[in-house]
Order: sequence, then C-alpha cells, then structure tokens
Amino acid sequence: MVTTDVTDQETFRDIEHNLLVNVTFLFSSRQLHTNTNTLLLSLAVSDFLVGLVVMPGETLRQTDCWFLGDLTCCLYKYASFIISTTSVENIVLISVDRYVAICDPLHYPTRVTDRRVKLCVCLCWLGSFFYYTLFFKDELTEPGRYNSCYGQCVFVISYIAGIVDLVVTFIAPVTVIIVLYMRVFVVAVSQARAMRSHITAVTLQRSVTNTKSELKAARTLGGVVAMFLLCFCPYYCVSLAGDTSVSASSSAIVLYLYYFNSCLNPLIYALFYPWFRKTVKLIVTLKILQPGSREANVL
Repeated sequence: MVTTDVTDQETFRDIEHNLLVNVTFLFSSRQLHTNTNTLLLSLAVSDFLVGLVVMPGETLRQTDCWFLGDLTCCLYKYASFIISTTSVENIVLISVDRYVAICDPLHYPTRVTDRRVKLCVCLCWLGSFFYYTLFFKDELTEPGRYNSCYGQCVFVISYIAGIVDLVVTFIAPVTVIIVLYMRVFVVAVSQARAMRSHITAVTLQRSVTNTKSELKAARTLGGVVAMFLLCFCPYYCVSLAGDTSVSASSSAIVLYLYYFNSCLNPLIYALFYPWFRKTVKLIVTLKILQPGSREANVL
C-alpha cells in the first residue's frame, strides 16, 4: 500500500534525524554539556524512541493485522504511552528552565543545578513508567482482554480514566507551558528594549551577551513548544470529540501528526543552532573520531 510505504519512509527519516540528535549530544564538544542541553538530550531520547518503537508499531497496527501476539501488543501500547508522555514532560521541564533563565537569571545557577536537572529528568521518566503501570495493570496481567478477535491491538480505558489522563498528560502541561512562555515573552521584550538602550555601555557588554544568548535559546525552544502544540492539539481535540465523530482515515492522520512532532525538533535545532550544524558536520565528516574532537570549539 502507498500509505504504508510513505509512513515507513517518514519513520526511517524520523529515526535517522533523532539518532543524529542523540549522537550530537552524546559525543560532541564539552562546551555543550549544559543543564539546558541535558533536558534537550532527554527530549531527543524520547523523540528517538518514538521513531524507533512507536511509529513502526503504529504503522503495523493501522495498516495491517497485528500478528505479534497479545502480550507484544500490550507492551507496545504501554511503551508508546510512556514515551509520548515523557516527551511532553521534557518540554515542560525545558519551559521551566527557560523561565528561570530569563525571568530570574541571577538565581539560575543556584536553582537550576546539574544535580537537580538530572533528578528531574529521572523523575520524568520514572513518573511516566509508574503512572501508566496503573493504567495497564489489568491488561499486563491479562493481555488481549479488550481484543474481540485475532489480529486486533486495542486499548480501552474508562471515561473517568480518560479524563484524568487528558488533564495529566495534556491540559495541565500545556497550561504550564503557555503561562511560562507568556511570562518569558513579556520579560524578553523588556530585556530587548533595555539592551537597545544600553548597548553602548562597556560595563554591560558581558551582561548583554549573556542575555542575547538566553533570549535566542528561549526563541528556539519556543519553536519546539509551538510545534508541540500544533501537532498535539488536533489529536486531543479528536479524543475529546470521540471516535464516532471522525472517520478512521482522519483519526490515523491526526495520530501520525501527533507522532510527527518528534521529527520536527531536530529540524528546529538545525535551523536555529549553529553549533548543532557544526557538530553534525563533525559527525558526517568523521572528524568526531579524531583525538581532541570533544574539545573542539563549536560555539
């Protein structure tokens, strides 16, 4: 089928792009080992897993009979929920990081420490794991309980559980993200005006440089958030409307758009971050294998 071929191509592109993001973060310059980039690494890992695990499984589930068995179906759905929710939580953490960096820069080094960032990332992944263990506890003990015939791979939750999941995984995170970025936008505008007014002051040159860097990071991560909202909102709108209000093809398109968000983040990094393009060049030309490459100046 044409749909399957196109989807497979998108899946492999997604895997390739996000693998490149992970390699870039893991093996590139030590200059990139910052708290913000630790959060971006966690986001990149979740994006990579979407391309490696979720999209191929969803392609099989949507276009063909599920022949991998009930247990594999259950584990696939379990993993896909965890990975997708962790991606959302990573974006929330990034928003908090940018909020503190822009709105309270003097306290940023003491509030956003390396240890706290790594702890938050671990809690992000573990929280999703335990949260969906509660949702899947019945099906994990009895795989295939909701399948009416062989070859199905479905997951059914109660109306109340669906509402709780909607609030926890979408409404609450989106509210936090929007509120924080509105605050960041207001502060960023005021700082930009202040920079234009005092740009000639020698004593402020270091502060101006740091502020410009923070504002640029905020704009880039703002692009990540914008794409997140663009891709996720249709899916949750359809979920709220119910399965009977839209066609099967429309539901599939909305679902793939939901997962396609993971393909867009690397493109945003490449578009806005010169260091990303430089590190990609180091990897493609195999210079990353040369001694001292981790100390290369990519900023």
